Amino acid sequence: MVLVAVDDLLFSSKIRATAKQAGVALTFARSAQEILQQARALRPELCIFDLNSAKTDPLATIAQMKQDDDLAAIRTVGYVSHVQTDLIAAARAAGTDEVMARSAFAANLADILVSGRTTRP
Repeated sequence: MVLVAVDDLLFSSKIRATAKQAGVALTFARSAQEILQQARALRPELCIFDLNSAKTDPLATIAQMKQDDDLAAIRTVGYVSHVQTDLIAAARAAGTDEVMARSAFAANLADILVSGRTTRP
């Protein structure tokens, strides 16, 4: 199961189509509160964040997840424009497991989704 915190329609559609082809189950969350609720209820292997999302407050949400013993092991991947170096540094400081440029995220999406199916220790 992969939890997706992305409100951009283009990326949402791309993620949904790629997941369907790869046989990966997805659920979408549209607010910080919903992300935390879904993470607790579903225990996804991976949570994907659009680090530019105003609706999901990704940096604070990721920080909350990483400080919560029940959610800290959920792998987080965030994507952002490669020129937003301050946001990249802030995402890493918040505890994001992997921060990627938008282009790299899009190019490697199938692998990212499939790797999210692996079992956590």
